[in-house]
Amino acid sequence: MDKHAGFSLMHPAGKDAGYRRLPEQVMHDLGLEAFCQALSGDAKERRMITNVLSQITDDADVALYRQQIFGDIFRLPELRKTMLEMFDKIQFMKDFSTMHKTTDEELGLWHLFHRLDELDSYIKTVETMRDCLSDERISSEGLISLREYIGELYDDAYFAEMKADIAALKIKASDVQSVTLGVNVNERFEAVSVGLVSVNRKPFRKSGIVSSFADAIASRDKLNDTSDWDGDMHYQLIDRENNSGARAFIEKLGGITAVRNTPFVDGSMRSTVVNTMNDEASANSTVYLDAAVNKMLGSLVKKLRDTLTKYANTAIVNVSGLVPEFVYYIRCAEFISGLMEKGCVFCEAQPIAEDAVSAEAKGFYNLKLAMTMENVSEIVPNDLTFDQKRTVYILTGANRGGKTTITQAAGQLFVLAQGGLFVPAESFRYVPCDCIYTHFPADEDKTMDLGRLGEECVRFRELFAQSTGRSLLLLNETFSTTSFEEGYYIARDSVKALLNKGVRTIYNTHMHKLGADAGELTRESGRAGAASLVMRTEDGRRSFKVVAAQPEGSSYAKDIAEKYGVTYDMLISAGS
Repeated sequence: MDKHAGFSLMHPAGKDAGYRRLPEQVMHDLGLEAFCQALSGDAKERRMITNVLSQITDDADVALYRQQIFGDIFRLPELRKTMLEMFDKIQFMKDFSTMHKTTDEELGLWHLFHRLDELDSYIKTVETMRDCLSDERISSEGLISLREYIGELYDDAYFAEMKADIAALKIKASDVQSVTLGVNVNERFEAVSVGLVSVNRKPFRKSGIVSSFADAIASRDKLNDTSDWDGDMHYQLIDRENNSGARAFIEKLGGITAVRNTPFVDGSMRSTVVNTMNDEASANSTVYLDAAVNKMLGSLVKKLRDTLTKYANTAIVNVSGLVPEFVYYIRCAEFISGLMEKGCVFCEAQPIAEDAVSAEAKGFYNLKLAMTMENVSEIVPNDLTFDQKRTVYILTGANRGGKTTITQAAGQLFVLAQGGLFVPAESFRYVPCDCIYTHFPADEDKTMDLGRLGEECVRFRELFAQSTGRSLLLLNETFSTTSFEEGYYIARDSVKALLNKGVRTIYNTHMHKLGADAGELTRESGRAGAASLVMRTEDGRRSFKVVAAQPEGSSYAKDIAEKYGVTYDMLISAGS
């Protein structure tokens, strides 16, 4: 089972992929916070899902491994249902198990019986997972490997043998009616130790405790040569119904029955009998008995408990470590399945290691938009390709025409695909990113010290320094907080630097002149190409359709005026 050490559903065995965490703001900028919130009502699960999506690797094998597992889980709803039920049981056992509980008191016989029941539940849990994974429709490398892992885990822990042993050893508490104790004495007939002779299904019959004891030691013929019980022993049950004689006798002796050279010489010696002095104590006789048995079974129970704990650890600790990863796939599958029933289109992405076309998306759309729209048929899908000639897109168009929406959607494709999930598109073929960076407008309180333009410049410089030729950079109205001339100058140099580095980029901007300069910027770069992308309008109406074309207009000021409602028509209309 060494080959499965550290088994994970997030990456292939032995794969040492490098991961980078998405910057804190990226999930928010891409609208994926809402996706994670919608997946689960449990805050711990949401954090786990966000953490998985935020850990990025550009290893195509990892993306494919995850995607295949997700595909199996998505296509087998009965497996999802059984797994979730099993996970609830695992969590219950982890929360309420006393397998690892430590107390000042040694654990006794009744605790051992309970451990046997608990271990039986652990074994059944592993068997349930093994049975789930035996489905012949499972085809992913990850779940097939997990099936082998669980099978080896089951065999290595000898669960089949343990299960048979538990069936033979397990005694229900209700079946235990009496316990036979053996008392060792010294030459003065003082009790020096006590041991367990047998655990019995039937209670002892009532008889005279004093007379039986006296008879047993008064006659040499009745002294046993061995410690084995031959059945020739009587037991006086001290209870509420009939306890006056025996109890009065014991009370008279100070609650002690002991012997020295002759029976009952002194009533102040240690007792070999549990003293039940009143009705309350009688009612709690099980507590006294348990305490007595604890002392008898101390080392034995501890060894058995430690053995059972080892088996339980093998059964549940290794398996429970996979639960969060399973939950990630299951929650995402349930949610995406619901969106598909609503009419949304999803596909299995195709990760590739290297290619002249670094990304090609057909019919993609914004997931957050789909989550909020009642009629998803109204969503306008788009196409987009990244390659050597189109490494940096300069996206222009009318205000509220969908530029930010499509910029978000492009980032969502990579995050979801690299997380192994189906993506909102008709098809998506891509070289995975090593990280995704976003440069969206900052909140006012983050720009107090440097001013908006200063903050934008500092933040862009940091993102550029961290990015590589395998990164994705999404810019939303970057450098638009200053005059057109100043913003254009900074933006143009920034695009040239991105082309030199070969960073896949979508630059959403109102600077139409920057888009018009795409051809010139490509020639100046000599390495990668810039392309103008436009949100098309039709008869003055927004189509929300993106096309590769020259900017439709050159009036940056007009777009800004429309954005803030200060065109002549808008002002007159608002003032009337």
